[in-house]
Amino acid sequence: MQITIAGSGGWGTALALLLLRNGHDVTLWSYCSQESEQLAQTRKNPFLPGVELPKELKFSADASCAKDAQMVIFAAPSFALRNTAKTFAPHLSESAVVVSVTKGIELQSGMRMSEIVAQECAKTVVALSGPSHAEEVSRGIPTGVVAACADKTLAEFVQNACMCDFFRVYTSPDVVGVELGAALKNVIALCAGVCDGMGYGDNTKALLMTRGLAEVARLGMKLGAKRETFAGLAGVGDLIVTCTSLHSRNRRAGILIGEGVGVEDTMKQVGAVVEGYFAADSAWKLAQENGVEMPITQAAYEVLYSGVSPKSAVESLMMRQRTAEEEHSQWAL
Repeated sequence: MQITIAGSGGWGTALALLLLRNGHDVTLWSYCSQESEQLAQTRKNPFLPGVELPKELKFSADASCAKDAQMVIFAAPSFALRNTAKTFAPHLSESAVVVSVTKGIELQSGMRMSEIVAQECAKTVVALSGPSHAEEVSRGIPTGVVAACADKTLAEFVQNACMCDFFRVYTSPDVVGVELGAALKNVIALCAGVCDGMGYGDNTKALLMTRGLAEVARLGMKLGAKRETFAGLAGVGDLIVTCTSLHSRNRRAGILIGEGVGVEDTMKQVGAVVEGYFAADSAWKLAQENGVEMPITQAAYEVLYSGVSPKSAVESLMMRQRTAEEEHSQWAL
């Protein structure tokens, strides 16, 4: 089938390679025509070192490249997703299946990524998410993800298009849980990096990841997600990979902050979008609006936006009021 991928970053490019290998006709769209031309000429993407882009892969900077596509995948960064969806909306065919692989929450509206695409394109959207570093998928390393949609037929359509011997796709009706798990784990991963940068050990990271997952689940269930989703690939699976891998931009950013580098300089040094930075703001606002206690997310927000030192944030978290885990976490599966 003909597939257009809107977004030529590492993840969009890795998906293009996967789908090309599965026998599809794939066009990779870039916002910038110069970037598109460079990819076509060099057959290399700086975000995927050592990976050759096959001659069969097509490139474009014109959204009309989606007019005959049977599937359109949105892979733009969260801050650019709305404009990207708006750009593509007039070019989508009535029968095109639309997929969002972007992870985040829109700051102004608090909307999830599939909600943004649905609003701009007037389509039911499949959310594809899970522990899937682009660097590994592009090299054919075994990976598992979730295709989430209330319409099971659409979820299975995406499952069939993407699944192969190294890329396993499960389906789920819980779009809310899958997308919130994807977005909020970036905040926890950034915090995990801070702990690494401060020289803390495995005990600290285990504490952070476990309690971080508990508060992500609290907010998710408040917003209508299913509890069991957070015990799956889009929840604990994505959290594990993002908190522990140096492929993770969020963790790398956190390490720099933990080492004492300023937030602004950290973002420049990472050199790519750190979704956890934006998600910390969005998630903290959602928590306040919905009356959900999220102390780790609050601490991340204070470090990133209010100038609180990582050391002070850790001390505040450790000295919080005593409580029982079972009552506090609401996380007994």
